[in-house]
Amino acid sequence: MAPTVLHLRSETKPLEHRSALTPTTAAELIKAGYVINVERSPERIFDDAEFETVGATLVPEGSWVDAPEDHIIVGLKELEEKEFPLKHVHVQFAHCYKQQAGWENVLARFPRGGGTLLDLEFLVDDRGRRVAAFGFHAGFAGAALALEVWAWQLTHSEPFPGVSSYPNEDALIADVKKALAQGVEKAGEMPQVIVIGALGRCGSGAVAALQKAGVPDDKILKWDMAETAVGGPFKEIPESSIFVNCIYLASKIPNFVNLESLNNTPNRKLSVVCDVSANANTGKKDTTSPFTPVPIYTVATTFDNPTVPVDGLTSEPACSVISIDHLPSLLPREASEAFSRDLIPSLLTLNDWHNSPVWSRAEKLYKDKVATLPPSALEK
Repeated sequence: MAPTVLHLRSETKPLEHRSALTPTTAAELIKAGYVINVERSPERIFDDAEFETVGATLVPEGSWVDAPEDHIIVGLKELEEKEFPLKHVHVQFAHCYKQQAGWENVLARFPRGGGTLLDLEFLVDDRGRRVAAFGFHAGFAGAALALEVWAWQLTHSEPFPGVSSYPNEDALIADVKKALAQGVEKAGEMPQVIVIGALGRCGSGAVAALQKAGVPDDKILKWDMAETAVGGPFKEIPESSIFVNCIYLASKIPNFVNLESLNNTPNRKLSVVCDVSANANTGKKDTTSPFTPVPIYTVATTFDNPTVPVDGLTSEPACSVISIDHLPSLLPREASEAFSRDLIPSLLTLNDWHNSPVWSRAEKLYKDKVATLPPSALEK
């Protein structure tokens, strides 16, 4: 039997430096008998040579389109929005299963070309727990940026500038500590930060970043399902300086905060919201999800333009939202290594993926979602 070929495509999302495969996990797959083709990439945090050194074959960027149909295409973020049908098995985050804007066009490309989507977001074990996720680093990066934005608001009049990825965690935390010190000096006190979803992957990452930056534990409200069970809006959010939303939702719940609760809170302190759920829930276009419990913005922000103002506030301070949908790319090397390490047991079963519980569950979900497509989407 010919070896299974995995084709790692270059990411096309601007400023996306992460990778679903790393040189370390590529080496494990090659040792197990897989052939690994790696597209050359100008953006990936790992140099092309790092993959070549472990035995992967470098191929041109974008060559996945014309790869043999039995090659499995491995990526991370969503493909560019094109019309041509997709003929391969694709392993990636597609962000089209939760009624995000344009989901029909994204999903329909797979059945129109005879391809299959095995969505990384929905790879679960026998207990229904995701086998791999970027949640920790999404929360970590989101909370770190939220502290920097809070301090920036106090010390600058212009909007928070663009950011770029860091070579490592220590470099990020050094910058955050410096900014936080300047903000505290201006404000006269540490910010109070409320993290909702604090017990999950994202929330634990957010709390870790706050602690490493020097925010005392008594200034961190760590909320999870027990604290939110009564239903919002919650006054503790506008009464805090920073709100980091780290929950994962698949259905609608009462809003945690809305414009009315912001405007009706005397002496509101809230000036920064980081909606990590823009990454943790559904990634691309989560701002359009009907499930969001933070309906105070509609724009997905970017590393180039990290914040968007909350419109309609009737009192000071102004409030900025961070809704970057690929926050872990702020720490691309650590985030990629952690994710790919968690994913490797499943990747090692791709040579017989139809009989792998993890991948067959993903295939069934794909077929179920395809069955909900309107006929018009399949006729293009």
